[in-house]
Amino acid sequence: MSDPDGTTRPSLRRADLRRLRDALDHGETPLPASLAADPAARTSPGVHSAPRGTILTVCTGNICRSPMGEVLLRAQLRDAGVRVHSAGTHALVDHEMTEQAQQLAVASGADAAEAAAHRARLLTVQHLAETDLVLTMAREHRSYVVQLLPALLRRTFTVREFARLAATLTDDEVRRAVTAAGTDAGARLRALAELVGGQRGMVPAEPDNDDVIDPYRRSQTTYELSASQLVPAVAEVTRVVRAALG
Repeated sequence: MSDPDGTTRPSLRRADLRRLRDALDHGETPLPASLAADPAARTSPGVHSAPRGTILTVCTGNICRSPMGEVLLRAQLRDAGVRVHSAGTHALVDHEMTEQAQQLAVASGADAAEAAAHRARLLTVQHLAETDLVLTMAREHRSYVVQLLPALLRRTFTVREFARLAATLTDDEVRRAVTAAGTDAGARLRALAELVGGQRGMVPAEPDNDDVIDPYRRSQTTYELSASQLVPAVAEVTRVVRAALG
C-alpha cells in the first residue's frame, strides 16, 4: 500500500492487529497466523542496535505524543549514553511538533531547541532494526510495530504499560538482572526489556490505562491530559533505564 507521496507502508490485517493487541494486553505473545506462516517475517538482519543503545518512541502522526516522549527522554537520559528518536505509523512527514506539544514538553523539562527542531518521519523497518526498546503511545501502535518487525515482540510496549510493569522492580533488581548482558548499552536495554516484559504475567493487566490519549486537533485540556499521562511514564522509564545502564 502506498501513500499519496509514494511511501510504501506494510499491509496490516485488522483482525491480526486486534488479536495481537488482545494477546499482549493479557500477557500472551503469539504471532498472528499470517506472520507465523511466513518464516521470513520472523527475523530481520541487523536487529541489534548500535553500541550506545537506542530507544524509539512511536505514535501516529509523530507531531504530538511520540516527539514529546522523545525530547523528554532525551533530556532525562542525556548523560546515559542512549540514543532516543521517534517516528509515526502514519506520519505527517516533515511537519513540526504542534505548538501545544512543544510548550508542554518544554514546561516538563525538554530542551526548547530540540522540540522546535523536530520534524516528523514515517516509521520504517530500518528504524526498528536499529532499536533496542520501543515505547509506543497506544496499543494500536504497539501492534503495528510487532506486525512490521515480529522480532521486536518482547521489546515493544506502550510507554504507560512499560512504566506500570517497571514500577514493580527496584533499582537493585534491575541491576542484578542486566548484569549478564555485559557492558554494552544496547544489550543492557534489551535485557531490561526482557525483564520488564516478564512482569506481564505477574502484574494485573490494565489495557484501558496503557494508552496516552491523542490530543491532535483537540482542546488544550486534552493536550494537558495527554501530557499528564505521558510525563510520569517517561519518569519511570528514565528510572529503570538509568538503573540498567548505571
